[in-house]
Amino acid sequence: MTHVVVIGAGQAGLALAARLRADGFEGQITLIGAEPHPPYQRPPLSKDYLLGELERERLYLRPESFYAENGIDLRLGAGVAAIDTGRQVVMMETGGEIAYDELVLCTGSSPRRLPAAIGGDLDGVLVMRDIRDADALAPSLVAGKRVLVVGGGYIGLEAAAVCAKRGLRVTLVEMAARILQRVAAPETSNYFRALHAAQGVTIREGVGLDRLIGEDGRVVAARLSTGEEIAVDLVLVGVGIAPNTRLAESAGIAVENGIRTDAYGRTSASNVWAAGDCASLPHGDGRIRLESVGNAIDQAEAVARNIMGAETPYVPQPWFWSDQYDTKLQIAGLNTGYDRVFVRQNGEALSHWYYCGERLVAVDAMNDSRAYMIGKRLIEAGKSPAPEVVIDPATDLKALLKA
Repeated sequence: MTHVVVIGAGQAGLALAARLRADGFEGQITLIGAEPHPPYQRPPLSKDYLLGELERERLYLRPESFYAENGIDLRLGAGVAAIDTGRQVVMMETGGEIAYDELVLCTGSSPRRLPAAIGGDLDGVLVMRDIRDADALAPSLVAGKRVLVVGGGYIGLEAAAVCAKRGLRVTLVEMAARILQRVAAPETSNYFRALHAAQGVTIREGVGLDRLIGEDGRVVAARLSTGEEIAVDLVLVGVGIAPNTRLAESAGIAVENGIRTDAYGRTSASNVWAAGDCASLPHGDGRIRLESVGNAIDQAEAVARNIMGAETPYVPQPWFWSDQYDTKLQIAGLNTGYDRVFVRQNGEALSHWYYCGERLVAVDAMNDSRAYMIGKRLIEAGKSPAPEVVIDPATDLKALLKA
């Protein structure tokens, strides 16, 4: 009987195991998770869960009974020490071994932390990635406290929004010339800068962190790249994530900005696959690693089908979202290489349409789910309506799908 072992009990790992069963796989499935919790949603951690508006059990992706009912051996709080691809075994930190016929690495990613040399190890310096992080942060969200958010990407901006909603005094610093510079057009940056300013958040762009200053082991101030010092009670670090590749590298599996896979999800090692945040896959003339719930699910399900013999390349259809205050940002496509951005305003609904030449490549939609859904379908269909038609408020966007 074929035994599929999945390392990583997150969104991708669960999606893969569930898809195998749904498609009729009758072999053995072992799902290994390092955390003590069953697979859960991460996006609400920094929003509703952190605000105390969502109970922990509602984070769980499936009822705990699901695993036994579907013959999935879920092992929680189980650390993996190493992989021996020659013997096809997973070696556990407890000393045991698990033999596999097919192994899938869904090891995810970890938040980048500040170096200890600049105060990154002081008490009061936190990241936001898992339940443990949220539980550590929640007691510190006290109205009136001074918080410094380091990083002006979506992670940092979401953290700033939660803190501002709880009444903290928030300063955000971004080393680049503008927030969201790496991932969005100036138009989108401008929208979110104004949104945060209206909530009392101070955003400092083109300003880095020189070092944190502590007293008795706890952070009390931050020295910025400008030379000024500001008093802080708490520091939230949102400077991106890094793929978890340690197990793959130590096993001799090829790594290139993540665990390198082919279009089917196979790694450089026989009978070893990868999916989710940790996986680097072919895209156009290069490679890409997508950090999103959508990709974690879609890629993992594609790998599950290929394990069962589908031999179907995975073609990502990227989509992302971010919730900040009462604004829901939905993103379709990848804006890499765009050269023009067109703004569609229809009442309170706003969307930014990215073009590369004449080709529509991405859409940012702020409280405009209709523009997002239609933009996503247009991109997936390879359709690129004329920009002047798109931005005309009188245009029925749905009609563009039939053009």
